[in-house]
Amino acid sequence: MIQSDIKKIVEDLIETFLDAGKISLDLREKGLTKEIKSDNTPVSNGDLEVNKILTKRISELTPNIPIVSEETSENKSRNNLENFWLIDPIDGTYDYINNLDEFTINAGLIIQKKPAAGLIYAPAKNRMFYSYGDDLSFELISGKPNKLDNSKNFNKDEIKFVSYSNKIKPEINEIYKKLNVKKYVRMKSSLKFCVIAAGEYDGYVAEPRASEWDIAAGHAILKHSGGSVTDFNGQEIFYGKKDFKNPSLILKSKNI
Repeated sequence: MIQSDIKKIVEDLIETFLDAGKISLDLREKGLTKEIKSDNTPVSNGDLEVNKILTKRISELTPNIPIVSEETSENKSRNNLENFWLIDPIDGTYDYINNLDEFTINAGLIIQKKPAAGLIYAPAKNRMFYSYGDDLSFELISGKPNKLDNSKNFNKDEIKFVSYSNKIKPEINEIYKKLNVKKYVRMKSSLKFCVIAAGEYDGYVAEPRASEWDIAAGHAILKHSGGSVTDFNGQEIFYGKKDFKNPSLILKSKNI
């Protein structure tokens, strides 16, 4: 698939993401129905409705590319995927169902096991991010694309990271020391990738946890803004792994 094709697909999806975000907020305002899944995580009718909207439109645009979504079993048993979509309809469901604002809507396009494009929308913050190639990572601001620069505002004496928890594990703290991290702020959902891509923070570190659909879209957006996503050993992250499980992660702006 050539870059111009990917660009058109992504741009055609932006309106779908904005519509899905509005619906997610409307459903929350009306009152969500919630249940606990087999993995002991929550899901709501909002997650399922957004999933339906995204998968329908993506299937129309790319009918020959399989979709793997957190909220469906389709294609999850396949172990030979190289070109496919990874969808997380609502990342940060806890925030979503508890009227907080860091939840996101996500889709990442994987080509030859690498992230080729990503879309992330944070409806409650009205922030829409997307990418479709190197140096082609954007935030939609007032209806216009604003190219992301993850080196913006970098200060080597005040390196600041986002963190999944306020309690930093020893292994992660050691990495913080090596990277001279001075501050960290707790942030959930894939919004972490976006604020690093936008130069608002400088990085993020996580032990193996969560799944590929949690990071694919953000990986594309950060990588295409000039940042990097590796495991703790500095190895590149590939997709389509067994059970779609993530390795350890280090996200960095290009200045680190």
